Amino acid sequence: MFQSFDATARPEQGPPRLARLRAEMAEAGLDGFLVPRADAHQGEYVAPRDERLAWLTGFTGSAGFAAALTHVAGVFVDGRYRVQVRQQVAGDFTPVNWPETKLADWLKEQLPEGGTIGFDPWLHSFEEIEKLIEALKGSGITLADSDNLVDRIWPGQPAPPLGAITPYPEDMAGETHGRKRARIAEALREAGQKAVILTLPDSIAWLLNVRGSDIPRNPVPHAFAILHDDARLTLFADPAKCGEALRAHLGPEVTLRPPEAFGPGLRSLVGPVRLDKASAPLWVSAQLADSGVVVNWGEDPCILPKACKTEAEIAGSAEAHLRDGAAVCEFLAWLDATAGQGGLTEIDVAAELETMRRDTGALRDISFDTIAGAGPNGAIVHYRVTTETNREVKPGELLLIDSGGQYLDGTTDITRTIAVGAVGEEEKRCFTRVLKGMIAVSRARFPKGLAGRDLDALARYALWQAGQDYDHGTGHGVGAYLSVHEGPQRLSRISHVPLQPGMILSNEPGYYREGAFGIRIENLIVVQPAAPVEGGDDREMLDFRTLTFVPIDRRLVLPGMLNIEERLWLNAYHAEVAQRIGPRLSAEARGWLERATAPL
Repeated sequence: MFQSFDATARPEQGPPRLARLRAEMAEAGLDGFLVPRADAHQGEYVAPRDERLAWLTGFTGSAGFAAALTHVAGVFVDGRYRVQVRQQVAGDFTPVNWPETKLADWLKEQLPEGGTIGFDPWLHSFEEIEKLIEALKGSGITLADSDNLVDRIWPGQPAPPLGAITPYPEDMAGETHGRKRARIAEALREAGQKAVILTLPDSIAWLLNVRGSDIPRNPVPHAFAILHDDARLTLFADPAKCGEALRAHLGPEVTLRPPEAFGPGLRSLVGPVRLDKASAPLWVSAQLADSGVVVNWGEDPCILPKACKTEAEIAGSAEAHLRDGAAVCEFLAWLDATAGQGGLTEIDVAAELETMRRDTGALRDISFDTIAGAGPNGAIVHYRVTTETNREVKPGELLLIDSGGQYLDGTTDITRTIAVGAVGEEEKRCFTRVLKGMIAVSRARFPKGLAGRDLDALARYALWQAGQDYDHGTGHGVGAYLSVHEGPQRLSRISHVPLQPGMILSNEPGYYREGAFGIRIENLIVVQPAAPVEGGDDREMLDFRTLTFVPIDRRLVLPGMLNIEERLWLNAYHAEVAQRIGPRLSAEARGWLERATAPL
């Protein structure tokens, strides 16, 4: 199994660890210390060595941070994790609703007489610290960079990962890494910049057509890189990760150096140098400043071209979704045949689904730990089942299953909410509202230049009419055999990045009733030029092509709540599921699929 079901942290472990951290703070002369869920690469996903937030507090969500003061310790989480954090942390920690409550405001309230807050400059970006300093002006609260105090008190802290870095097939990437480097280097020259410093693992993986295994579920390497304006690149990675196949793939224009050479490499640069203040750790900009290297702040130049997939990447992703869709359909056929017999648990569900994906013979990993939430556990947006929380799948309840696979040709992410036996009318009404929002995004046609914030409301309108909503974005970007959460594209009210052809996103509205049930329906979609319509050629338009083909549970749909266009879309979608997936299934699963995709 890729997924384990062990509890990685427990609430009772937090208070003694917090006490030891406070002792270190006192010794260092600090009134507080910041503990983010971050590593030196500022990515969303971290290796076990960098799970400091979970180790200290017990909170295992994929976003958040703690501010430990001498008298209070706040754990800041967004709307996805507010149920989860209350279950995972002890009373010594205070959950704080973020971003509604800003860290600076909270610190000023907790430290009215001022104080000194320590932080690890490897784990915070320049922009983050810059904004915090500005927000704290006049408060008497100052920031001080420090060694990582959590590392001092963590016995048995895992070692840094040493996963092999391997070449990624150029026919799947759709472009050689030499061409990619030349393209980015040309942009540097046009901007008058001598080099760019790359710190994001997925940017480096994309640029060099390589993949790694340093982060669970995400095939990226821990490394840093400096790309010069002549397309030469220096890659800073542990030599133990770099075999002969990788060296041959990289060629003479890429120089391999060990991680400890990164600092001297930065200090030897001649500026101006491009650096992303939103993602590069503060430590990097400090090295440049100390050496007098001129910095031009600018976005990582790999982020946008990585998001706009090549034709080869889109074709690979489409095939990966058909393969994955067949595995999920085999699983759902099994689930319908099994759930009514009783005794089935959330762990059974997650394990069987992974088995079905493994049976494809192409699964490299799951793309994240499967969320299998039965009944009230479905209301925990990013629920991770453990042996301690494992719940029986009971008749009369909803089962929310959010999962995905990592295949060499693509990354998948799909959510289906399933009726186990007969469920109530209220659950069906809520499900149908969520479905209406998902269909609205799927059918959207919009002018080029619009961003995710312009479309997010489409998914929420039916819920808003009923006084309901959900506390997460409607969709995130997805990589091509890379991170399942990828920027800069998003379907979210805070996303300002214009959507462009080739961007892959999730479409996943939901609704969650704490203590009762959770609902989410998710397909992946890719942005494409919209076909022209009669009389509508006055501006360039875009729309979405659906990549995910798995039935939506018709037993939860109230047809009377759908308008004619919505019913037509759902019936057409199910017909395409049957046509594309049916030939890939076993005879038993094909029979299930025929019933599951019958027209409303």
